[in-house]
Amino acid sequence: MERKKVINEVEELVNTYCRECMVKKQLRLERGKTRAHRFCIKECTVGEQIINYGKYLS
Repeated sequence: MERKKVINEVEELVNTYCRECMVKKQLRLERGKTRAHRFCIKECTVGEQIINYGKYLS
């Protein structure tokens, strides 16, 4: 997979699922930005996909 295609895939995931994520918004209100970010990285399936794309780019 070429680098530009991977970047476009990540951008599409973020625009589709992350921008308006209600779980993230609620966690930010209740527990803060750090907890919401941790959720996105460790528990969200979309976050896992983004991490896998990131490994490809490294």
